[in-house]
Amino acid sequence: MSYETILYDEKDGIATITLNRPKAYNAFTKEMNHEITKALKVANKNKGVRCVVFTGEGKAFCSGQDLQDVDEDTNHAEFLRARYQPMLKQLKDMAKPTVAAVNGTAAGAGMSLALACDFRLMRSDAKFLSAFVGIGLVPDSGMMYHLPRLVGYAKAMEITVLGKPMKAQEAHELGLATEVVKESEWKEQVSAFTQNIANMPTTSIALVKRYMMDSMHESYDEFLEKEAYAQRIAGQSTDHREGVQAFKEKRQPTYTGQ
Repeated sequence: MSYETILYDEKDGIATITLNRPKAYNAFTKEMNHEITKALKVANKNKGVRCVVFTGEGKAFCSGQDLQDVDEDTNHAEFLRARYQPMLKQLKDMAKPTVAAVNGTAAGAGMSLALACDFRLMRSDAKFLSAFVGIGLVPDSGMMYHLPRLVGYAKAMEITVLGKPMKAQEAHELGLATEVVKESEWKEQVSAFTQNIANMPTTSIALVKRYMMDSMHESYDEFLEKEAYAQRIAGQSTDHREGVQAFKEKRQPTYTGQ
């Protein structure tokens, strides 16, 4: 499948989606939203893909929505429903672990995309910027869902309303960045991190993804039942048997995601 606004690559169990509009700082367009949705579907269906990575071509990760693609008559609600919601729901439903390799500024919906991933690696010179309130809008593309869950209500209000750029180190201190990586080590460290994730028992990771968010809005008793159900599935997996056998044999396990 060919793409015009993104690059898609599969290698060693890792699917990499690179936002590829560097002259526009990888700003979203209708075509990019649709192509990302398609690429996520491809990655999800391919059993050989164990991890999905987002990154940006050039200096930026993603500068958010391309404002040249929006006019005064735009119905913003329908705009989000048509362009962003299919992409975000596809990402949310992704059973495989997802990583945002934030190579530069992630602003607006670009920041939202990074927050929607399971892990965020940030290059040391990268920044997060909410940007929405600065142009009289509210944070969208799932930001108001993910951000308070990651940093709490008070800090989420500061980040979104005050709109100050957040450097990588601050993001790491708040728990928004999994790791901060020096520019000179960027490609090597991203590759090592994502390969490590791809080599993990991704069946159990998929179950963690499915049920951990549920714990934030369900009763304790309801969640314990889901936890038991998830453990039953994990306990029947090939990866579980391999993990136990490797432990007994005092060797490194080889997981297949089955």
